[in-house]
Amino acid sequence: MPEPARSLTVAITGASGARYAVRLLERALPHFEPLYLTISRPAFQVMEQELGLKSAPEEFSPALLLPGHPQAKRICYCQPYDFGAPIASGSAAPDAMVIVPCSMGTVGRLAAGASDDLIHRAADVMLKERRRLILVPRETPLSLVHLRNLLAVTEAGAVVLPASPGFYHRPQTVEDLIDFVVSRILDHLGVRDPAAKRWGIAANEPE
Repeated sequence: MPEPARSLTVAITGASGARYAVRLLERALPHFEPLYLTISRPAFQVMEQELGLKSAPEEFSPALLLPGHPQAKRICYCQPYDFGAPIASGSAAPDAMVIVPCSMGTVGRLAAGASDDLIHRAADVMLKERRRLILVPRETPLSLVHLRNLLAVTEAGAVVLPASPGFYHRPQTVEDLIDFVVSRILDHLGVRDPAAKRWGIAANEPE
């Protein structure tokens, strides 16, 4: 397992699967300081559809994603085009970044080294600084262009972790499926959850 990251950026793009990001934020809060959050403009449209969350980027607060969560105020929200944010520079960037869900448009821009918004720039910083970048695509099926772009970002140092839950843990709810993927993300951030259900190992059993 990799060394635990201490600081983290979570980015939400316009792909379907915003609930993965919400659950990651909930489970990441106790482990990362600072914890940055940035959201693309198309993602706000998706969150309205999937989560019933209506907000303009300029009016957004992390408390809208985590209502009632006592630590939500610790999340540092960065607007989509705030290139003055710490995550836009290698001199202040966090240890790791997760783009969840990650659209194929975002993957294409990263593969080309094109920074159109803060998410692209922050991810580009992760690659150039050789820090952990985890991309969680949900798109299906994948075109040849998508596959080539995924290969390019992998060769550049990113981890491609598709939102593909397992079923050997016999999930009973949608939340069980979401938690499976989030546990795998946390594994790659160096955060090992002893309650996570793993192949051949009972929950809370020493590994």
